[in-house]
Amino acid sequence: MGSNTSICCGSKTKKQFVSGGEQSSTWRLFTYKELHAATNGFSEEYKLGEGGFGTVYWGKTTDGHQIAVKKLKTINSKAEMEFAVEVEILGRVRHKNLLGLRGYCAGANQRLIVYDYMPNLSLLSHLHGQFTGEMRLNWKKRINIIMGSAEALVYLHHEVTPHIIHRDIKASNVLLDSNFEPLVADFGFAKLIPEGVSHMTTRVKGTLGYLAPEYAMWGKVSESCDVYSFGILLLEIVTGRKPIERLPGGVKRTITEWVDPFIATDQLSNLVDHRLQGQYDDFQLRRILHAAARCVQSEPDRRPSMRKVLAILQGNAAAADPVKNRKLADDFAEKDASSQAISDVVAPGMIRIKSVKYQEELMAMDDEGGEEGEEDLELTRSGSDGASVYGVFGAIEVQRVSHGYGQQVVSRRTALRG
Repeated sequence: MGSNTSICCGSKTKKQFVSGGEQSSTWRLFTYKELHAATNGFSEEYKLGEGGFGTVYWGKTTDGHQIAVKKLKTINSKAEMEFAVEVEILGRVRHKNLLGLRGYCAGANQRLIVYDYMPNLSLLSHLHGQFTGEMRLNWKKRINIIMGSAEALVYLHHEVTPHIIHRDIKASNVLLDSNFEPLVADFGFAKLIPEGVSHMTTRVKGTLGYLAPEYAMWGKVSESCDVYSFGILLLEIVTGRKPIERLPGGVKRTITEWVDPFIATDQLSNLVDHRLQGQYDDFQLRRILHAAARCVQSEPDRRPSMRKVLAILQGNAAAADPVKNRKLADDFAEKDASSQAISDVVAPGMIRIKSVKYQEELMAMDDEGGEEGEEDLELTRSGSDGASVYGVFGAIEVQRVSHGYGQQVVSRRTALRG
């Protein structure tokens, strides 16, 4: 990113996005004074959420545009790096399903990132947060969220140069605009992949339940890690279940462990989110489950690329047909050298979902998150330090679920919009 982050907040020089998608736009440098005024002095009444990184505020610019302002709490090397990474990557990408950069402010003692405000918050808020009981996400909207998110990842992995690994695909990082169009957000953990490099080894950052096994255990990161996380997200969207659930007695169950018995016995209707009241498309469901089963393969080289995943979801690949899937499923069984290979294929065209067991050490780290509903705890392992870092609006749902904070935010936001 060069010297951009050292530019004083007082500068208002406009910069242009590097063209990468169908559209091009501009971002700008905000003055601290502008953002102070837009958020009413960073008022508590305008607060949207809070996490280890700092605080996110709602704001309104002088031209009437609603914004979300992420204000870093402290300026240290870790925060500076994540700020630089996010601004750098947001300045490179442009896609209808990626949350764009509205601008930023980088002064001697301030680091702020400005985004468009998303009225419907995040996918997490609808699946597990304050909108859970309102059932705003019907099947059609869920399919649209799945497709849009997949297209965003295809763009990051295959179309923009250099390719980008997001590293933190999860429900709280899929934001929803006023029309419930999905926008993948929060690039603080993202990695640029130089041409010719298949994978890298790095410190583990992410959210337990979404982490690919090779990444969680060894820090080996590649596009396949995002594919794995997306597979978990697919299961979460269609089932309405959390990636990791705490059962009575403290036992934890992953979403793959919960889903697999229904696939094994071809009782797919029983795994669909009950809030949909049976209103879903069976063929689309089978495509999604087939895509998810391939995404969450324990071996990264057996996971499809995001282009292939999107083709399956769109029905543009033989693997998308629940009947034609039978041959592809048979191919999977033939490649599996285990004695259980045949039992891994059930029902016409379905592949069993093999659950990955996280090490006890990782599960213990998840316990540090506290109450039920706080599984979007960020893990920082391999000797790294610092506070937890949440997504753009990622901390909001944690507070709403655990502390009843959300209702206050909702009422304030309604008043602000009025």
